[in-house]
Amino acid sequence: MSSEALSTRTRILKSAWDLLESGAGKTRMSDIAKAAGISRQAVYLHFPNRAELLIATTRYIDEVKDVDARLAASRSAPSGEARLEAFIAAWGNYIPEIYGVACALMALEDSDPEARLAWDGRMTAVREGCAAAVTALQRDGMLQEGLSPEEATDLLWVQLSVPVWEQLVKTCGWSQARYIELTTQTARRALLPGGR
Repeated sequence: MSSEALSTRTRILKSAWDLLESGAGKTRMSDIAKAAGISRQAVYLHFPNRAELLIATTRYIDEVKDVDARLAASRSAPSGEARLEAFIAAWGNYIPEIYGVACALMALEDSDPEARLAWDGRMTAVREGCAAAVTALQRDGMLQEGLSPEEATDLLWVQLSVPVWEQLVKTCGWSQARYIELTTQTARRALLPGGR
């Protein structure tokens, strides 16, 4: 791929990101083309449809914000407990950085199948991170008795959802540090033996 093509692709992704974050509404291909300063046909040369563009935009955001580096401590944690805490910190502290785009995609998902597909992809990735933490707990014999791995994953995934973060931080006024602290405590009580 030529550097010019890469540059155009990057301009498209940055424009889509900016429009989503600004709450600009549906964010049509023509809107993104205009924001990127190119023709709509040029956008379609890089992204055959809007779903692929929105999915690529969420992945581009993860790349720019180096989500792999953020998750490194969780992925290399020496124990299930350490992995749980590192994952909560990594994702919980990432939410405020992607909040604008998350709000845009969540607002569109009921009426916009492409936005739903893009957001579902991100939430599937978060669920996989939750499942990995739960698997590590189970491997260490540290999963609450009577709680299946699926149930534990469900509990953690819901607790780490953007709407829950929004309610606690934006509506209730919690600080980000307090959110991480209490989310970690709550997850430990729910998932570890004896509610430790």
